[in-house]
Amino acid sequence: MNSDMTIGKLAVLLAVSSNNEENKIFKKGEELGYKLFKGRAGSMDGEKIFAAVETAAKRRGIIQNQYREEHTLYHSILDAFHGVCRGELALGSILRSVGLIFSVVRGPRLAGDYSDGEWLAVALYGTIGAPIKGFEHEVMGLGINNI
Repeated sequence: MNSDMTIGKLAVLLAVSSNNEENKIFKKGEELGYKLFKGRAGSMDGEKIFAAVETAAKRRGIIQNQYREEHTLYHSILDAFHGVCRGELALGSILRSVGLIFSVVRGPRLAGDYSDGEWLAVALYGTIGAPIKGFEHEVMGLGINNI
């Protein structure tokens, strides 16, 4: 990882990283001035995915309990969820479930450049498929919005 890091790249790398890679990514991100968090969520209900990401972002201090920050987070999750669901924002109603790792990153769009303010990126990575083990495939979604 070098100085051409962007908020989206950092979010994706963190979401797909293994445990031993994760520590390096956290360290580099924090050195570059980002706030980062990684978590897991799984459900047949999209609302539970949104709630898990939002709750984690608030508890970890990535966002504050303010309208603009909550709104930015919501739209970042929504954009990432569109990627995971391939545009059709439905899970249980069409017999799909997801098991996701998510990352939330806050900071400049480009590392070290705050000229266009702070941004929020949400990456979702995991599996989607019928709620039967072995009937799933990998998915990825990314949402980036300015605060």
